[in-house]
Amino acid sequence: METYLGIDVGSISTKFVIINEKNEILHALYFRTEGNPINAVKKGLRILKKELPKNIQINGVGSTGSARQLTGIITGADIIKNEITAHAKGAAFFVPDVRTVIEIGGQDSKIIILENGVAVDFAMNLICAAGTGAFLDAQAFRLKIPIEKFGEIALKSKSPTPIGSRCTIFAESDMIHKQQIGHSVEDIVAGLCQGLVRNFLANIAKGKNIKSPIVFLGGVSENIGMRKAFEETLEEKIIIPKYNTVAGAFGVALIVKEKPPKKTKFFGFEVSEKDIRCTSFQCKGCPNQCEVLEARIEGEVIARWGDRCGKWSS
Repeated sequence: METYLGIDVGSISTKFVIINEKNEILHALYFRTEGNPINAVKKGLRILKKELPKNIQINGVGSTGSARQLTGIITGADIIKNEITAHAKGAAFFVPDVRTVIEIGGQDSKIIILENGVAVDFAMNLICAAGTGAFLDAQAFRLKIPIEKFGEIALKSKSPTPIGSRCTIFAESDMIHKQQIGHSVEDIVAGLCQGLVRNFLANIAKGKNIKSPIVFLGGVSENIGMRKAFEETLEEKIIIPKYNTVAGAFGVALIVKEKPPKKTKFFGFEVSEKDIRCTSFQCKGCPNQCEVLEARIEGEVIARWGDRCGKWSS
């Protein structure tokens, strides 16, 4: 069985997707990165090795996400693509006429504008983490609400409480103040969802030509409170496609399948059992003093990157 593997390692979550020649998803994994991308990649490979049929043949591997470079190197990926390209590809597969993609993950948010299935404009949060999965996790923990129930609680609100959400600090302090003066948890949670949507549209999506169909991806798209807030604010239907949380991994698997290598560089599932380490050092060769990253498998250097001149990476 000929297949293709897509890996998306982000700051909060790690996603694996295996597709076949018909672009059907045979297996999908979604779990926490837990601050260790190397261990997350090894964990995913071990799970796939255990759960996939023995006749699986990996013809190509693609990596994406904030740890895409590291992931690609330690797995022997054939392509390494940025999150914008991967999510645009995944969204356009499920919704071919998609014009706008909203993707909110663990610590970043992005908007992608597409024309004829191709990304023509995009923006990402560069400073503030308000509205991301990590921020919502923190507020759910502080309110003693399971994050899985956050959206359901928001939908119970009859009168959402206005929450200042221009940044994480102001949002949290405003929530505490509203609690102290007697607002209900339901109204505060609903107000927070609305505030975070306004923050996204006023900052990340500022100046963007948002047109429907609008697709919502990422872990936060599972939050029905955020879905409703986007629909009410934009006055447009928000589409949540199947596999919305692993669209980046799916997209990069599609990309490597379209232009497969003659022979994959994939190290195989067995690499998950090997000792993989990543260190860094500062090159003193010129005034740039680049920080050079170095990856080793079983003590052997397999790659160096991060230098500007190619002295080490070549």
